[in-house]
Amino acid sequence: MKKLVLVVVAVFALMANWTTASADEPAWTERIAFSGDFRLRYEGIDEDLESRRDRARFRARFGLKADVADNVKVVIRLATGGDNPTSTNVTLDSGFSTKDIGLDLAYVDWTISDGFHFHGGKIKNPMFRAGGAPLIWDGDLNLEGFALKYDTGDFFATVGGYSVEERSSTDNSLLYAMQAGGKFAVGERGRLTAGAGYFAYTETVGNAAFFNGNARGNSLDANGDYLYDYENFEIFAQLDTQLGEWPLRVFAHGTQNNEVSEQDTAIAFGVKLGNAKEQGQSQYSWTYQDIEADSVVGTFNDSDFGGGGTDSKGHILRAKYGYSNKIFLGGTLFINEIDRFQGVEHDYSRIQLDVEFKFN
Repeated sequence: MKKLVLVVVAVFALMANWTTASADEPAWTERIAFSGDFRLRYEGIDEDLESRRDRARFRARFGLKADVADNVKVVIRLATGGDNPTSTNVTLDSGFSTKDIGLDLAYVDWTISDGFHFHGGKIKNPMFRAGGAPLIWDGDLNLEGFALKYDTGDFFATVGGYSVEERSSTDNSLLYAMQAGGKFAVGERGRLTAGAGYFAYTETVGNAAFFNGNARGNSLDANGDYLYDYENFEIFAQLDTQLGEWPLRVFAHGTQNNEVSEQDTAIAFGVKLGNAKEQGQSQYSWTYQDIEADSVVGTFNDSDFGGGGTDSKGHILRAKYGYSNKIFLGGTLFINEIDRFQGVEHDYSRIQLDVEFKFN
């Protein structure tokens, strides 16, 4: 509730400032843009060691982007899902209880020069994910800290520092990340994006797993704290081309944790055909991932694949269709094997059927 009050106060303060702007400045109604979406989902989960689970869920997001100056924007977005860092979904249960809304984004986007941006606050993850694969970062994860981004169209680079866990009795856990790559023409219709990155967490060993102490597949010591550090290098490549009239994307992404001697590697590769952005358009994709137990921090990669976290491998099949320019139908199927190292290996499957409404 305190967060929502602060957001409302900030918005009204900005609006008050705009209403007193000089005559040669645009009115506040011309300097602010709203966006949002609402998604309904059916989800079925089946583990061969447990009974099947069926549930209905929804996601709602509403945001604004405000031009504070010619080169400065402020972005604020509210979303359902409470405080979960990797999911904004809410399950329809608990006796018609009121559902939580949290501050999903709150950051400044300062254009320092052409192609050079500073982001500070609770920001959208600036790291490139080949094919959008959630190998390292869940698609809903928004980082907290700062990032410098540089993009010329042919070359891009990102450097960031983020606060993961603030502690009063011991040192804080931080995340440092950097990434660079290039974009190259391939033939008449193709474009290759390729690059590498580095990211490292501080103060993991001997501290509780991030977010509610759930390790999500990572190794723990006898006290239930992180057993290892996480310092990773990554490489990625993504080819965008055409197959007849269909957009075609082929991608691969890999990373290795240099702080462990086993269970240290995660890979993803796949293909996407089509691009559903407008009415009548459709897209289909297949992704394969193999995420070893201590290859990445399990708290922050995909919350759906293998039930969330690491120590899993398998397939992600997706389809999406544009029913109209604002309404989209989609489906996702996860066929995975989980607990290969930390427990008893078994099958895991999850199906999701979505109807999404956009109103931006």
